[in-house]
Parts: sequence; C-alpha cells; structure tokens
Amino acid sequence: MEMKVIRINNVKIAKVNSDEILIKDVQSALDLMATVRYETDCDSIIINKSLLSEDFFDLRTGVAGDILQKYINYQMKIAIVGDFSIYKSESLKDFIYECNNGKDIFFLSDEKQAVEKLSTV
Repeated sequence: MEMKVIRINNVKIAKVNSDEILIKDVQSALDLMATVRYETDCDSIIINKSLLSEDFFDLRTGVAGDILQKYINYQMKIAIVGDFSIYKSESLKDFIYECNNGKDIFFLSDEKQAVEKLSTV
C-alpha cells in the first residue's frame, strides 16, 4: 500500500494505492482509516474501487452501509473512484446518487473530480 498526500485549498487528502483489495469488511475499513490518519494526518481519503471487495457493491450484504457509517462516525470523508456503470442494481445506483448529494461520501469517475469534491466540501 502506498499513500500520497494532496494539498489543496488548505485541505489535506490522502490518495491510497494498492495492488490488492484493502477493504473486505468493517474491520479492514477501520484499519485503513486508522492507518491513513496516523501516517498522513488526513481526514479525507481517495481510493480506487478496485481496493474494495465486490461484496461492498452488493447492498444486500450490508457491507457498504456498515463501512460507510463508520467513516461518517469517525468524520473521515471518502471518495471512491472508478466506473460504476458496470453495476446494474437500481438500489446501488440510488445509493450512489444519495451519497454524491451528501458531503462525506462520493462515488466519482476520476481522481480530479474526487480532489475537487473533497477540497470544497
């Protein structure tokens, strides 16, 4: 795992890269959050969707809701970057839409959009 800190508009954002899935369940999501905070002192994080287990995108598992609730509880903003059009679930599309209209969790197509959202919210 590698982390890069992006500074913009007096906001520090951690961009996390890895060749493996980092978030499989609530505990691994909390571990990532703690590592980012400890190593970068950032309250915002950008990750590629490839770092998430596919269970995250099946809302019936409850994984997405449980994980994202932890991020909200611990006041960590997150932008998940990738192509979400491959998912056909209307529930997931609605979930993504609602998240993107909030101020803490975003599903975006590229890193530039993620940096813009996290640095202005």
